[in-house]
Amino acid sequence: MVATARGMAATVKVLGRGELGRFTGTGASEVDRFEADLRRTMGVEHALAVNSGTSALIAALVGAGIGPGDEVLVPAYTWVSTAAAPLAVGAVPVLVEVDESLTLDPVDLKRKITPNSRAVIPVHMQNLVCDMESIMAVAAEHGLVVIEDACQAVGVRYRGRRVGSIGHAGVFSFNQYKNIRSGEGGAVLTNDRTVFERAAMYHDVGSYEREGFGELGAELIVGVNLRMPELSAAVLRPQLAALDAQLERRRRHRGIMIDELWHSGFADRGLRLVPHHDQASAAGLAVSFDDEAAAVELGARRGVRRLADTGRHLYPNWRSIHARTPVHPRMDPYAWAAREIDHGPGSCPDTLRILGRTCAVDLAPELPTPAFRALARRTATA
Repeated sequence: MVATARGMAATVKVLGRGELGRFTGTGASEVDRFEADLRRTMGVEHALAVNSGTSALIAALVGAGIGPGDEVLVPAYTWVSTAAAPLAVGAVPVLVEVDESLTLDPVDLKRKITPNSRAVIPVHMQNLVCDMESIMAVAAEHGLVVIEDACQAVGVRYRGRRVGSIGHAGVFSFNQYKNIRSGEGGAVLTNDRTVFERAAMYHDVGSYEREGFGELGAELIVGVNLRMPELSAAVLRPQLAALDAQLERRRRHRGIMIDELWHSGFADRGLRLVPHHDQASAAGLAVSFDDEAAAVELGARRGVRRLADTGRHLYPNWRSIHARTPVHPRMDPYAWAAREIDHGPGSCPDTLRILGRTCAVDLAPELPTPAFRALARRTATA
């Protein structure tokens, strides 16, 4: 509530000035301040605020020089934007299985690499972190750019480092369902100056007229408008300051829910925790069963959902990807592909099997711990 009150006050201040655009005001920009806060909090050299997580993915790919003829490896379980972003820059997505951790499988990643592979986008789903050590090793061996999709894990740590700061670039989303939120919004993080400069030029079509533009060393490219408005940054800054406290509450609620589920009847039906690649920092919770029927039953309870029922997060439901209809016939990414790419239902069967018997559990950080304890008890014993 404190962060909300401060966000409201910051919003009123921006509205009072009447300067709603990052580059339209005469005073200090809220977006500038938010980017500075992000750099400090996430431990990166460069942060670029944009208007959505999808925009952040596209800008990061542009920053990394990914384009026509390139293959980008993406997990088969993620929001559809992870697969759509490569198509937006003329590249094509290649589906990779997730493993029992619900994140990209490094073994299948290695199997799916071809001479045309240029980048991989590991996704930290449900606040569950990827096996970044293994992924970075595979990427280094094959010369792949790593762009972390940390949209669903803003602020979470992997072995002492914030997710989004480990790969060559990372991206965040701040939409309504993320750890910090402004309705819509996103960010690109990187320690690579060229990636940042190209992404910055791309996110602002008028960048060449901005003060300080001459300091950029990257070759000028034509951009679009992906800029974050001042109001979004004003809402986000106090939430970012309170993020670690929120994540700690998620971890506390995780322990409460595990205890309640463990003493429920589901423990006798083979309930087990989804493996986590950094157990000490775990801020998300998912459970699985050998019996899919048990997952269906638990997934019908309040605060729980079976992952096979998550719509556009599951690759067989990515209708726009399957259509392969370009915005114009002469702008078809698949025409540049060196081979036929399979996005069909049989391309990642392990992912479908795993998600069919796995449930994600909401840790409701907005609830006081006593209220969450009561909710957890009802969820486990309903």
